[in-house]
Amino acid sequence: MENNTLQALIQENPAYRNIIERTSVRRFTEEPLTELQKQALLHAAMSAPSGVNKQPWEFILVDDKKILQRLADALPYAKMTAQSPLAIIVCGNPERFLEGEDSTLWEQDLSAASENILLAARALDLGAVWTCLYPHADRIQSVREILGISDAIIPFNLIPVGHPAINHTPMDKWRPERVHHNKF
Repeated sequence: MENNTLQALIQENPAYRNIIERTSVRRFTEEPLTELQKQALLHAAMSAPSGVNKQPWEFILVDDKKILQRLADALPYAKMTAQSPLAIIVCGNPERFLEGEDSTLWEQDLSAASENILLAARALDLGAVWTCLYPHADRIQSVREILGISDAIIPFNLIPVGHPAINHTPMDKWRPERVHHNKF
């Protein structure tokens, strides 16, 4: 695809532009999210594909400042959570995992739901960043203790969400040299 054609597609198609311009936002204003914004983020998350439509996800919304601070203190790469007005913890529920050789597909399902949250945040003029919990046992245990999550549920990631405190310039991540045709 020629670059000028690709640039035209980006400019002319809001959904495609939203994907291309998504950035990780780590600084937020204090403005809270509305209930409609929260619902829209979760609706987008639950619209993600999942193996055999098992939808093995659970979502915990945290907007209590004391809990957000505790999460930030406990998690080495989620310090921005203390300044965010909301954190969404995406969790896996093993009761809805596939069995046998497909038993680990829940990770892909939760990843798709998480990416939908990030894209929906961008579409709503919000900012968000994916912070990793799973597979780090210490991070998982910290979140379980802080949020009262049973051992039966697996905290997968924590996504701080809010109104961006600064403008973010999207990076051009297009690397045509990483595209291979018909064989590597």
